[in-house]
Amino acid sequence: MNWEQLLSLKRQGDTSKRLRVEQDDTRLGFEVDYDRIIFSSAFRSLQDKTQVIPLSKTDFVHTRLTHSLEVSVVGRSLGRLVGKKILEKYPYLKEIHGYQMNDFGAIVAAASLAHDIGNPPFGHSGEKAIGEYFSSGKGLKYKDKLTAKQWQDLIDFEGNANGFSVLTASRPGIEGGLRISYATLGAFMKYPKESLPKKPTNNISDKKYGFFQSDKLFFEEVAQDMGLIANKEDGDIGFERHPLAYLVEAADDICYTIIDFEDGINLGLVSEDYALEYLIKLVKDNIGVAKYKLLETKEDRISYLRALAIGALINDAVDVFIENEEAILAGNFPFALTDKSKYKAQMNDIIKLSVDKIYQSREVIEKEIVGYQIIQTLLDKFITAFNNKYEGTASNYDKLILKMLPEKHHLEKGNLYERLLHICHYVSLLTDGNALELYEMISGRKKR
Repeated sequence: MNWEQLLSLKRQGDTSKRLRVEQDDTRLGFEVDYDRIIFSSAFRSLQDKTQVIPLSKTDFVHTRLTHSLEVSVVGRSLGRLVGKKILEKYPYLKEIHGYQMNDFGAIVAAASLAHDIGNPPFGHSGEKAIGEYFSSGKGLKYKDKLTAKQWQDLIDFEGNANGFSVLTASRPGIEGGLRISYATLGAFMKYPKESLPKKPTNNISDKKYGFFQSDKLFFEEVAQDMGLIANKEDGDIGFERHPLAYLVEAADDICYTIIDFEDGINLGLVSEDYALEYLIKLVKDNIGVAKYKLLETKEDRISYLRALAIGALINDAVDVFIENEEAILAGNFPFALTDKSKYKAQMNDIIKLSVDKIYQSREVIEKEIVGYQIIQTLLDKFITAFNNKYEGTASNYDKLILKMLPEKHHLEKGNLYERLLHICHYVSLLTDGNALELYEMISGRKKR
């Protein structure tokens, strides 16, 4: 892979190449990506989607929106720091092609901003609830009517693949979705493969999948245009990662490790004594003891240590990336950057404590159980009505249910897979609050 090709400004539908040297620096294409994402309705819905604590009303707790903004800030720093070193190593990128350090930051920031845009309500349990509706719920009856890969898309419903669809799927009058640059889409694509084959592998990019069968052709176009290295045979689609996808992943890893932990501390799920012990291990070389002693509140002490920890992890991730840049370009780096971090042991300790004290807390578990019931009920009602309408057998109840679908979701879908995926997509874009309200209305529990 080469950087000039990887930093593609091309957008879906372009018939000619966009050159960096011809860009207006007051309205740079990579920054346009950020703007389009942040003004999208799918991004706005993240303000009422679970990060850790579902349906929480406390202002301490991060939503998917605040998490995504923070990941974007960390991603921008990672991109700029890496970009500076890449341009020093390959000066022709700047001298001939006009790329700047901030271009790398803008790409990673935009991809990081969008990294959770396809996640369903109620956190990762939302993905599992959709998958289990098909694998062991009422949706199991559709299995024999789909191909193996179509079925796998549904039973392993994946927020990353859904996010790619959010960013790129066309609908009447809006071709190419948000029309994001190929470079930003490449950085977004952490798992550049289809849902099958699903085999044990040590390659981090094989952990999940990155696109639905309905988006396969365009995914291939993006990957091939940027020169990503193909790594699958026999008709299966898969590529090595775009190098900047490692930075998006690192930004997310850094934020959820440190900031989910901070949420747990502020909610009282993790004691301050524990927290200080774990965080100080990360920042012991950078802490200003005199400044730290002046901080009187728990919130200020934790905030200070959190900022230092994020800074240390950013610098370390940049070092790991640059040390392995040639292997990454060759498609020979099957790890997350944090896997090779000198702070890996400390990060693992924090994650283990978060799992024990936060992710498995009673409040989280109770709300995830509620989320399962809500999502599976909504899927069943809307899938049944949508299919009955297609088959000409819709009851009056089905017609009433379909009136609850927003206008933009009233699309004709010619095959069963597309209809099932369309309703999954609709439910995935609901906020936690919207999903709960719709469930209560359909179940006859909504109070007037």
